[in-house]
Amino acid sequence: MAAPTTALPTAPPLRMVGRERLLLTLLLGAQFMVAVDFSILNVALPEVGAGLGFSLANLQWIATAFALAAAGFTLLFGRVADLVGRKRLFIGGMAVLGAASLLGGLSTGPVMLLTARVLQGLATAAVTPAGLALLTTAFREGPLRERALGLNGALMSAGFTAGAILGGLLTSLLSWRWAFLINVPVAALIVALAPRMIDDDRSGDRPRLDVPGAATVTAGLLLLVFGLTQAGEHGWTTPATLVALVAGAALMVAFWFVERWAAEPLVPTALLGRRTVVWGNLAGLIAFVTETSLVFLLTLYLQKVLGYSPLATGLAFGVLGLGTLLGGTLGGRAVGRFGARATILGGGLVQAVATVTLVALGTGPSWIALLLAATFVGGVGNMLVIVAFMVTATSGLADADQGRATGVATMTQQIGITLGTPVMSAVATAAMAGHTGAGAVLSGVRVAIGVNAALVVAGSLLAAAFLGRARARARKSF
Repeated sequence: MAAPTTALPTAPPLRMVGRERLLLTLLLGAQFMVAVDFSILNVALPEVGAGLGFSLANLQWIATAFALAAAGFTLLFGRVADLVGRKRLFIGGMAVLGAASLLGGLSTGPVMLLTARVLQGLATAAVTPAGLALLTTAFREGPLRERALGLNGALMSAGFTAGAILGGLLTSLLSWRWAFLINVPVAALIVALAPRMIDDDRSGDRPRLDVPGAATVTAGLLLLVFGLTQAGEHGWTTPATLVALVAGAALMVAFWFVERWAAEPLVPTALLGRRTVVWGNLAGLIAFVTETSLVFLLTLYLQKVLGYSPLATGLAFGVLGLGTLLGGTLGGRAVGRFGARATILGGGLVQAVATVTLVALGTGPSWIALLLAATFVGGVGNMLVIVAFMVTATSGLADADQGRATGVATMTQQIGITLGTPVMSAVATAAMAGHTGAGAVLSGVRVAIGVNAALVVAGSLLAAAFLGRARARARKSF
């Protein structure tokens, strides 16, 4: 008798088919649009304030209203995506984003504009984890998912840079209102195409939403983000900042205990306790904190030391966008060839070396060459870390848990973006004490850049070390 044949597991495909490419294009377009929204109004804030009657003290609420909603509700919506269907939440979020952008573009006063910004933030909190979960479930673990996450990370990072450039161009050539209105046709196109291109992912199982966990984590995140934004505006020792940060931290600790006893938790503590989730997200947090804060520091340098205009500053960061685009393109291949741990370590060290060279920046116009070269190389390294973070934080999980995992990863991204500027602003401000004029700014920027580089090295080494332990344990158990 012939020996029975054993079917070998089929390897995941190495090339995307036509429908997969179209789906990836749609999802990446949505994530790019969301990323642009984070920064498109930064350059236009003075014009928005003058046009709608915002006082100088209240101008920061245009950014804060968006950040509070986007960061505070992202973990909740990550779970909602698993419960009601990622396709439904993605399309609904894009529809709200388009409507909110129209409302913002037509605003006649501060209340109307802030309402639009809150709605944009809520839409972002829905679209980002739902879109990432659709992406990770559409591509099996392996080279295709790594490539898709690499492109996603590259376009999201490029979106932050493109937002600053686009905001400057639209404000200079047309009006700040077009920073909102440009979203409307893009959102309408995505909403029209998505129902045909995204497979229905609804299941018959409809577990209940963990209301205590949802309330605890949402309130905790809102307080933490509010505290961070207050710290950036008014300092770390003001009563409002301290109360918000302490209360937010207490609620996040309470969230852990609520989840331990919940029958159907928002995020199981077993997921939060996975080394890949913990240390992958730490690497991502450091990557977002350091790169977004570096953009802030270099904006100070370009405008206060070299005398660049806001538009020229945005254009200078175009080189950083090119670096992140290249890093995202290479990120999936690097993870596939060297592993996520090595990619986090290598990318972090590249970013740190590029960043520390910026300590040498001076007051002459020729220093722009060093800035452009260093931000390009640092952007490549930063994006390698971000791609490896996304792969690590979402690998080894069932499709049913992808919404939760991408919700946690998106929360990490939002907190990192919010945390970076106030932290480095405090470092730079402390270093400026005793100095005046452009010399004071340059002194503060140099010290903060050094701290930034040290933070990248420490975060990369820690994440790589503990991810290495996780891999060793997995091998022993196997």
